[in-house]
Amino acid sequence: MSNIKSLGDIDGKTKQTKKFKTLETIKTFPEEVAKIVDVAANSFNEIVFLSSEGKLYQLRAGKYHEKLKAFENLPPIKSIASGNFHFLSLSNEEKPRVYGWGQNAGKQLGFNSYNDVQKPTLIESLKKENIDQIFCIGYCSFFLNKTTNILFGCGKASSGNLGKPEIKGDFAMIQKLHENVANVFGGHSNHTLITKTDGKLYGFGLNIFGELGLGHQNTTFKPTRIKLRISVEEISKIRLGYGLSSILKNDGKLYVTGTNSITGFGKDLTKFKQYPQFQKNNTIIKDIDCGYNLFVILTQDNEIWVQGSFGGFNSNYTSVIRKIQTGNNLTTELSTYNQIKCCDRDLMFFFKSNSYLTQDLEKLLKNGYFSDCNIQNIPVHKILIETRIGKSFDLIKKYLESNCKLNEIQDLLKWIYCDEMINFKRTNEILNHFGIQNAQKTKLLKSDLKQLLFDEQTSDFKLVVKNEEDEEDEEEEEELYIHKFILAARSGLFLNMFQNLEENLQKVKDYSGKSLETIELLITFLYTDELPITADTDQEFIKEEFEDIVEYYQLNPIIPMMDIFEKCSKI
Repeated sequence: MSNIKSLGDIDGKTKQTKKFKTLETIKTFPEEVAKIVDVAANSFNEIVFLSSEGKLYQLRAGKYHEKLKAFENLPPIKSIASGNFHFLSLSNEEKPRVYGWGQNAGKQLGFNSYNDVQKPTLIESLKKENIDQIFCIGYCSFFLNKTTNILFGCGKASSGNLGKPEIKGDFAMIQKLHENVANVFGGHSNHTLITKTDGKLYGFGLNIFGELGLGHQNTTFKPTRIKLRISVEEISKIRLGYGLSSILKNDGKLYVTGTNSITGFGKDLTKFKQYPQFQKNNTIIKDIDCGYNLFVILTQDNEIWVQGSFGGFNSNYTSVIRKIQTGNNLTTELSTYNQIKCCDRDLMFFFKSNSYLTQDLEKLLKNGYFSDCNIQNIPVHKILIETRIGKSFDLIKKYLESNCKLNEIQDLLKWIYCDEMINFKRTNEILNHFGIQNAQKTKLLKSDLKQLLFDEQTSDFKLVVKNEEDEEDEEEEEELYIHKFILAARSGLFLNMFQNLEENLQKVKDYSGKSLETIELLITFLYTDELPITADTDQEFIKEEFEDIVEYYQLNPIIPMMDIFEKCSKI
């Protein structure tokens, strides 16, 4: 099944009603782009897809093809970005390389020529720099070194777009811009937000609509701190469009600023405030995204709300928010999709963006590895059911088989194993019966699995690992308490091992040659998708040991273990 669908003008159908557009269709993309991990689009609605294999596919505006052809002669790509009229991609290599294509009239690609570039082309001037992340903001490009926290950039600078007032003229070649930068946020906008290593949020660029949230409408030529009532740690996502900025909190609350009549949020809104439409009924927002003239909201109930091109306008020609009406039961279709991305004005994409953990545990539902009980003849795992629901298995089984239809039980199991709600309303009703309120905020899968990590009381197996004692210069062996079904779901090595063991065997020795600390970190990742790296961890040593861990333990091949390590080591 495809993990990406689209809605809008390129491959869908729209019709203009009296007040706003009604979207009629939702399209699944061809098989070769079924496993898409990211999508980017410019203001021409030219679309670039990044597959889980690191291949790039481009779809031209106004065309839909049953077969898409990948760009040739490129190394595997790990990330993409799009500005108003250009694209960037970053290779998945030991020393990543940056490629750019599209319009270069503003030197936003960092090439000497002003000519357009038709296909991904290596940006030679960045070859000496260690670039970890790429960003496109309007007519600008940014390149971040996460180790040194130095931000490089190029493109249009006349409206403060690069945050460097000393730059002369409208354009600049790639150069060092700012230090102590932790992250960058932008899109089809003429302004940029960044977080710095001090944990604060800053903004620069065009501000005529108050889109920087600084309390005024003066264009800002250098990074200026934005005062918020919420901390950076509470922010889940930041998205920018033309004349607007939006912040989604971890708890599903939405904050906005900007007075642009097309996609803005109200009169004199020059500071971030909670969006009133969803504040009144305490709606939980699942995801947000911005195009140039489009702001899209996906709620926990799988409703799509839009402001801008699809939203319609009131008598003062001010944008109003509308819920998209569809003729094809879109709410049901989107029940398993949890991420939204939108293009310039009239195209949206919906993703299944499950974690590595949920992707692997979904195998347990399908194959029933090492199940020890059943509900309605569905093989399940008693300890996982009890941990997720917080009641005894017998009580849970009795209630479900007496009060729930088979499809409702299947939907509940989807939440238990995958953190995914198919039928949001009914699944919550069942969970409420067991005393679980607001499950998608209070009962996360990885948080529940942390309770099982190395737990002797609930484990059904022991992994024996060497422990090197530096002080006494001798080796000891330690036993790690594990659950076979979790490790079997996440590691091909453990699956093969457990399937071929004698039934009465209760422990086995690890022969990987890795240190106890490394194995503990690996098992922690297998349970939680997290690596608890601390200041006391010998990170270089652990990093070296992890280089072949994916291959040896036969982990899900799409897991970029080194990227996971680098991300977690900076938490």
